[in-house]
Amino acid sequence: MTSSLDQLSAGTLDWLGANLDHFDPYTADAGTATHRHAKAVLELALLCHCSNRPGGPRDERLDGATALLRKLWQRPEFPRTFDTHPPSASTYRLAFAALAPDGIDDTVRRATLARLAPDFLSPAGRPPLKRMEIRFYADKAGVDHTVEPYAELLGQSPLVTLTGAAEDGVPGAVATGDAPPLTDSEGYSLTHAAFFLGDYGRTPTGLYGEALADARELARRMLDHCVGQDRWDLAAELVITQFILGLEPLRTPSGAAAVECLVRAQRSDGAIPGRSAALMASSSAPAGEFFRKAYHTTLVTALMALVLSSGRPSWHRG
Repeated sequence: MTSSLDQLSAGTLDWLGANLDHFDPYTADAGTATHRHAKAVLELALLCHCSNRPGGPRDERLDGATALLRKLWQRPEFPRTFDTHPPSASTYRLAFAALAPDGIDDTVRRATLARLAPDFLSPAGRPPLKRMEIRFYADKAGVDHTVEPYAELLGQSPLVTLTGAAEDGVPGAVATGDAPPLTDSEGYSLTHAAFFLGDYGRTPTGLYGEALADARELARRMLDHCVGQDRWDLAAELVITQFILGLEPLRTPSGAAAVECLVRAQRSDGAIPGRSAALMASSSAPAGEFFRKAYHTTLVTALMALVLSSGRPSWHRG
């Protein structure tokens, strides 16, 4: 890693490790939390999953997080918290099964999968990005489903459709002034499509030639905008996207600028204090409120550093 990436990785992992009580819905102060525990825990599980993959850059600073996840994944009451978020409950259950820590009693995992509605694992009536998400987690969970292969979803994915829209002038082929090339929603769709198709850098996306070049260019333009506006959360996601698309982000002007932008945003305790400079938590905010605003971007930045340090899999070498 470079010194900047080292700083981001060490700081964010230290902050996450020091704040595990805020992730745990069963600590003494859980009742005063202002964030969704289920979402926060599943994001922490994704970070640990990526760290613990074979050949991955496992970091002992995540040992405390892994221990917490092992405890929660064996508490029958924890998956019931998903019911408090009805629109997301089925996705949370599937992700819970997919991201289970290795070597645990899987009784709770199996019971959680049993609560999935059978039609949730089908493509019917769902947009392409949602189908990609279902396939991503269902494959990891080893669950049967009827979602079409990624090769069939690729042409409908935001990595392709948003590129075409931008070329057609929607929302604009060329960003001018402070105007972004994509809306916030479109930016997140672009990054999440890359995450699902490329498994955070572990598998090829299926994009080649002009389509790949167009996706890289759109990611660059949006990343330049995010850096200019101090949009820390989406900037970190777009750096991961660059990596998934086969680039070495630290060797690109936009990727290097994004990493330095995040370094400037990082507090002395390691936290990235919000999704953006405009939405950052006050240093005087109560601990629970500060955690709610800071945990996601801090975690995504830790994931960015992990992905960039993981090296290229064999399919991409040479």
